Amino acid sequence: MDEGVVKKLDKFLQKYKTRKYKKGDILIRGGDEPGGLFFLKEGVVRQYIISFNGEEVTLNIFKPLSFFPMSWGINDSSNTYYFEAMNAVTVNIALKQDFLKFIKTEPDILLDLVKRIYRGLDGYFIRMEYSMLGDARSRLIVELLIWAKRFGQKKGHSLTVNFKLTEKDLAAQIGIARETVSREIQKLKQAGLIEFHKNILVINNLEKLSDEL
Repeated sequence: MDEGVVKKLDKFLQKYKTRKYKKGDILIRGGDEPGGLFFLKEGVVRQYIISFNGEEVTLNIFKPLSFFPMSWGINDSSNTYYFEAMNAVTVNIALKQDFLKFIKTEPDILLDLVKRIYRGLDGYFIRMEYSMLGDARSRLIVELLIWAKRFGQKKGHSLTVNFKLTEKDLAAQIGIARETVSREIQKLKQAGLIEFHKNILVINNLEKLSDEL
């Protein structure tokens, strides 16, 4: 994010109190009125729905400097999604009317917001494509590649996602059984493509993992 944009956001958010959440805390429940637009300063938040059979299906992952829920904030849509802290999270919660006034008078903020929305949509469309056309293995690989792109730090040929990622998390994100995720992860480990160290994902060769698709 551009430094000028960050400074403007900091100034706008100064009047709002900072709130902290622990891992597993629900920031917003599906069906509830959000009460404001959440600006994520620290941590990672996942957005999910609960399916008819009671399973959690992850739709998006938010990292720092993100606003949510934007559909409620901009389109005035009812919020049907859950937002859960995946680790320690710090947010500011801005009044909707204040935020709308702010982005209308700051075109660079609005442009940055639109760019980030479309980057998020890119990942969403890739997930959708492989959910409809791919098997469990390809869906898992796509999810790992998305995490690598958004949170990875490259070290030589390998890439480390410095965020604890469990099989349960991955199963919820791609909408398949945890047991299936576990089997596919073991196959990728045996092929030498990935490793997990205390739930920290290491991709040994990003290009080779991509070639698996």
